[in-house]
Amino acid sequence: MNRFSRDEMLGRADGKSFDVLVVGGGATGLGVAVDAAQRGFSTCLVEAHDFAKGTSSRSTKLVHGGVRYLEQLDIALVMEALHERGLMHQNAPHLVHDLAFLVPRYTWWEGPFFGAGLKLYDLLAGKRNLAPSKFLSTAETIEAIPNVAREGLLGSIEYHDGQFDDARMALTLARTAADLGAVVLNQCRVTGLLKDSSGGVDAVHGVCATDGESGRAMEIRATVVVNACGIFGDELRLLDDGKAPRMIEPAQGVHLVFDKSLQPSARAIMVPHTDDGRVLFVIPWHDRIVVGTTDTPMKKAEIEPRALPDEIEFILRNAGRYLERDPTRADVRSVYAGMRPLVHESGVDSPSKSLSRSHKVVVSASGMVSIMGGKWTTYRRMAEDTMARVIDVGQLDRRPCGTESLRVHGWIARGDPAMPSDDWLRVYGSDAPAVLAVCAERPEWRESIHPRLPYPMGVVAYAARHEMARSVDDVLARRTRSLLLDAKAASESADSVATNLASELGRDAQWASKDAATFKAIATGYQLSP
Repeated sequence: MNRFSRDEMLGRADGKSFDVLVVGGGATGLGVAVDAAQRGFSTCLVEAHDFAKGTSSRSTKLVHGGVRYLEQLDIALVMEALHERGLMHQNAPHLVHDLAFLVPRYTWWEGPFFGAGLKLYDLLAGKRNLAPSKFLSTAETIEAIPNVAREGLLGSIEYHDGQFDDARMALTLARTAADLGAVVLNQCRVTGLLKDSSGGVDAVHGVCATDGESGRAMEIRATVVVNACGIFGDELRLLDDGKAPRMIEPAQGVHLVFDKSLQPSARAIMVPHTDDGRVLFVIPWHDRIVVGTTDTPMKKAEIEPRALPDEIEFILRNAGRYLERDPTRADVRSVYAGMRPLVHESGVDSPSKSLSRSHKVVVSASGMVSIMGGKWTTYRRMAEDTMARVIDVGQLDRRPCGTESLRVHGWIARGDPAMPSDDWLRVYGSDAPAVLAVCAERPEWRESIHPRLPYPMGVVAYAARHEMARSVDDVLARRTRSLLLDAKAASESADSVATNLASELGRDAQWASKDAATFKAIATGYQLSP
């Protein structure tokens, strides 16, 4: 039996009852599902779209403590994130790796200023520090990052953080939860809450949901319901209590993706000064260069947000200050936007602003537990904090959390000769031989889905059979990262991918044509005109 079969999961969810029911299949919800299942609680997770469809697949691809929070003296947040960075590096070696960052210096005072800050960063990481920071000369800096702006360059400071593939990490957590016995379902939208009256209080004890494929309505009951909907968290809170104050303010972060030739190096650049006082990253990722990010307050949460013209120009302008050859719109292979769920503890409309970039766990009068805010690096700690409240609310057994040492699905030792050397294949970890076996089933499945993309066509079949991929978008945006690596190439491959996916899912040609068209419409938002 395939433990990650959607049909099998659907049968285990409909009409059943669980200890913990998680709504939301992004980083936060998946982390809670893994934690709950690891403790031995019967667990179900439902996601309206696909795992990591929203913000959790559109991050800066960093597992980091947050260098810029040092300047804000938020030492506690940095220490927490650095601890969690170390755990992710330990527990997901096929997905998380060490990345060196260089901070170019153009004035004398940047040496002692940034040097002291990064030594503090090393110190706060303690025994889990990836590598010590150090000074590089001008010549060493140019050798390390050849396209660095050279006029006035005095050298650089090198420090280390973690890098990962966010959507693949999310899928890995979904599979980890399933390995531990949890039910995880994508394309399953919550439409209402089930409440039981006891002691004069309407307590939440489940959800009404709709299967996005069949349209069938179903009920799923649970001792405790967890709201882990990210930027859409207020929607479920208002469904529970129409008078609940909105607490989430979306803030948009945009990234531009370029060919590796823009920054032909295995090292990243951290731009310490931008127009709005933030930092900017120029990062190698999957043989491309990712540059970002912005921080734009938004009025409304969107599942497919779009980069604003000002955000695109901001990135090009600020990156250009530190690069010898300036990036242009014509160089952009993809542009993607994600929305961070920033939390106002006293409510978005409160006169006393209390915006937090940390996470917050809130329990409503009905007993629904909402986890809001946070970031990818601290997903495990967020889940642990959430489960502490879940156990109290549901009066569940106080079983210990063991996720600090839990190896995620596909774990393979760092340095093991069996670790795949190909970048596209490494993210599968110990599942890589199974992926290659599927690709070997047909000669045409060994061919790339597109000349500018690294993925063989066989990964489409593997994604459908073993990774719960249900659409071309699932395959090209998240099971592979084609949409982010080259949006035009991804769009051009949509028809052939749809044909293969339809064959695996038992769909007809009409379905394939419609799904390919849907993806092409999405992909237009990831492309820039010159």
